[in-house]
Amino acid sequence: MQKFLRIAVVLMTCLVVGYLSGMMTKESITSWYPILIKPFFNPPNWVFAPVWTILYIMMGIAGGLVWDALETHEKIVKTAFKYFIIQLALNSLWSFIFFYLHNPFLALVEIILLWLMILETYNQFKLIDKKAGMLMVPYLVWVSFATILNVSIWWLNK
Repeated sequence: MQKFLRIAVVLMTCLVVGYLSGMMTKESITSWYPILIKPFFNPPNWVFAPVWTILYIMMGIAGGLVWDALETHEKIVKTAFKYFIIQLALNSLWSFIFFYLHNPFLALVEIILLWLMILETYNQFKLIDKKAGMLMVPYLVWVSFATILNVSIWWLNK
Protein backbone atom coordinates (compact mmCIF):
# COMPACT_ATOMS: atom_id res chain seq x y z
CA MET A 1 0.00 0.00 0.00
CA GLN A 2 1.30 3.43 -0.87
CA LYS A 3 2.30 5.90 1.84
CA PHE A 4 -0.42 8.34 0.80
CA LEU A 5 -3.12 5.68 1.08
CA ARG A 6 -1.89 4.56 4.51
CA ILE A 7 -1.93 8.13 5.76
CA ALA A 8 -5.41 8.64 4.29
CA VAL A 9 -6.79 5.50 5.99
CA VAL A 10 -5.44 6.42 9.43
CA LEU A 11 -6.42 10.07 8.95
CA MET A 12 -10.01 9.15 8.09
CA THR A 13 -10.15 6.77 11.06
CA CYS A 14 -9.01 9.54 13.41
CA LEU A 15 -11.51 12.01 11.93
CA VAL A 16 -14.36 9.51 12.30
CA VAL A 17 -13.40 8.94 15.95
CA GLY A 18 -13.33 12.70 16.42
CA TYR A 19 -16.71 13.11 14.76
CA LEU A 20 -18.28 10.40 16.92
CA SER A 21 -16.75 11.96 20.04
CA GLY A 22 -18.21 15.28 19.00
CA MET A 23 -21.64 13.74 18.60
CA MET A 24 -21.43 12.47 22.20
CA THR A 25 -20.72 15.98 23.46
CA LYS A 26 -23.29 17.83 21.36
CA GLU A 27 -26.24 17.76 23.75
CA SER A 28 -24.19 18.39 26.91
CA ILE A 29 -22.48 21.43 25.41
CA THR A 30 -25.81 23.25 25.40
CA SER A 31 -27.43 21.74 28.50
CA TRP A 32 -25.06 20.40 31.18
CA TYR A 33 -21.70 22.01 30.40
CA PRO A 34 -22.89 25.66 30.59
CA ILE A 35 -24.06 25.23 34.19
CA LEU A 36 -20.67 23.99 35.41
CA ILE A 37 -18.34 26.34 37.21
CA LYS A 38 -15.26 26.66 35.02
CA PRO A 39 -11.82 28.15 35.68
CA PHE A 40 -10.85 31.54 34.27
CA PHE A 41 -8.63 29.87 31.65
CA ASN A 42 -11.43 27.77 30.15
CA PRO A 43 -11.41 28.46 26.40
CA PRO A 44 -14.64 29.48 24.66
CA ASN A 45 -16.57 26.52 23.24
CA TRP A 46 -15.83 27.46 19.61
CA VAL A 47 -12.10 26.78 20.16
CA PHE A 48 -12.48 23.05 20.78
CA ALA A 49 -13.76 21.85 17.38
CA PRO A 50 -10.99 23.43 15.25
CA VAL A 51 -8.26 22.46 17.73
CA TRP A 52 -9.44 18.85 17.87
CA THR A 53 -9.81 18.69 14.09
CA ILE A 54 -6.22 19.83 13.63
CA LEU A 55 -5.03 17.37 16.28
CA TYR A 56 -6.89 14.46 14.66
CA ILE A 57 -5.36 15.38 11.30
CA MET A 58 -1.87 15.48 12.80
CA MET A 59 -2.52 12.19 14.63
CA GLY A 60 -3.69 10.57 11.40
CA ILE A 61 -0.66 11.72 9.44
CA ALA A 62 1.64 10.49 12.22
CA GLY A 63 -0.09 7.11 12.31
CA GLY A 64 0.14 6.79 8.53
CA LEU A 65 3.85 7.61 8.55
CA VAL A 66 4.46 4.95 11.17
CA TRP A 67 2.33 2.39 9.34
CA ASP A 68 4.40 3.07 6.22
CA ALA A 69 7.48 1.73 8.08
CA LEU A 70 5.84 -1.67 8.69
CA GLU A 71 8.02 -3.54 6.19
CA THR A 72 11.28 -2.26 7.66
CA HIS A 73 10.39 -2.12 11.38
CA GLU A 74 7.58 -4.65 11.77
CA LYS A 75 7.85 -5.43 15.49
CA ILE A 76 8.16 -1.84 16.75
CA VAL A 77 5.47 -0.59 14.33
CA LYS A 78 3.03 -3.19 15.63
CA THR A 79 3.85 -2.20 19.21
CA ALA A 80 3.52 1.51 18.41
CA PHE A 81 0.18 0.93 16.72
CA LYS A 82 -1.15 -0.90 19.78
CA TYR A 83 -0.47 2.23 21.84
CA PHE A 84 -1.92 4.41 19.09
CA ILE A 85 -5.17 2.42 19.00
CA ILE A 86 -5.42 2.40 22.81
CA GLN A 87 -4.95 6.17 23.03
CA LEU A 88 -7.49 6.73 20.25
CA ALA A 89 -10.04 4.61 22.11
CA LEU A 90 -9.29 6.39 25.39
CA ASN A 91 -9.65 9.72 23.61
CA SER A 92 -13.19 8.81 22.60
CA LEU A 93 -13.96 7.28 25.98
CA TRP A 94 -13.09 10.55 27.74
CA SER A 95 -15.80 12.39 25.82
CA PHE A 96 -18.30 9.71 26.74
CA ILE A 97 -17.39 9.80 30.44
CA PHE A 98 -17.19 13.59 30.78
CA PHE A 99 -20.00 14.78 28.52
CA TYR A 100 -22.38 11.82 28.27
CA LEU A 101 -22.07 10.43 31.81
CA HIS A 102 -21.44 13.91 33.29
CA ASN A 103 -18.67 12.52 35.48
CA PRO A 104 -15.66 14.88 35.69
CA PHE A 105 -13.92 12.78 38.36
CA LEU A 106 -14.00 9.53 36.40
CA ALA A 107 -13.03 11.51 33.29
CA LEU A 108 -10.04 12.84 35.24
CA VAL A 109 -8.87 9.32 36.06
CA GLU A 110 -9.37 8.35 32.43
CA ILE A 111 -7.57 11.39 30.98
CA ILE A 112 -4.50 10.56 33.05
CA LEU A 113 -4.47 7.11 31.42
CA LEU A 114 -5.00 8.78 28.05
CA TRP A 115 -2.05 11.13 28.66
CA LEU A 116 0.19 8.19 29.55
CA MET A 117 -0.83 6.34 26.38
CA ILE A 118 -0.21 9.43 24.24
CA LEU A 119 3.23 9.80 25.82
CA GLU A 120 4.06 6.17 25.08
CA THR A 121 2.70 6.51 21.53
CA TYR A 122 4.95 9.55 21.06
CA ASN A 123 7.94 7.63 22.45
CA GLN A 124 7.29 4.71 20.09
CA PHE A 125 6.54 6.90 17.06
CA LYS A 126 9.71 8.98 17.39
CA LEU A 127 11.81 5.80 17.26
CA ILE A 128 10.22 4.88 13.93
CA ASP A 129 9.77 8.28 12.27
CA LYS A 130 10.89 11.55 13.86
CA LYS A 131 8.23 13.54 11.98
CA ALA A 132 5.52 11.20 13.26
CA GLY A 133 6.78 11.72 16.80
CA MET A 134 6.79 15.49 16.40
CA LEU A 135 3.24 15.42 15.03
CA MET A 136 2.11 13.88 18.35
CA VAL A 137 3.63 16.68 20.49
CA PRO A 138 0.79 19.23 20.07
CA TYR A 139 -1.70 16.50 21.00
CA LEU A 140 0.28 15.71 24.14
CA VAL A 141 0.44 19.42 25.03
CA TRP A 142 -3.31 19.89 24.43
CA VAL A 143 -4.25 16.87 26.52
CA SER A 144 -1.93 18.18 29.26
CA PHE A 145 -3.94 21.41 29.19
CA ALA A 146 -7.21 19.44 29.04
CA THR A 147 -6.11 17.48 32.11
CA ILE A 148 -5.56 20.69 34.06
CA LEU A 149 -8.93 21.93 32.84
CA ASN A 150 -10.58 18.64 33.85
CA VAL A 151 -9.02 18.82 37.34
CA SER A 152 -10.21 22.40 37.72
CA ILE A 153 -13.76 21.66 36.61
CA TRP A 154 -13.96 18.65 38.89
CA TRP A 155 -12.58 20.65 41.85
CA LEU A 156 -14.86 23.64 41.29
CA ASN A 157 -17.98 21.50 40.96
CA LYS A 158 -17.49 18.74 43.53
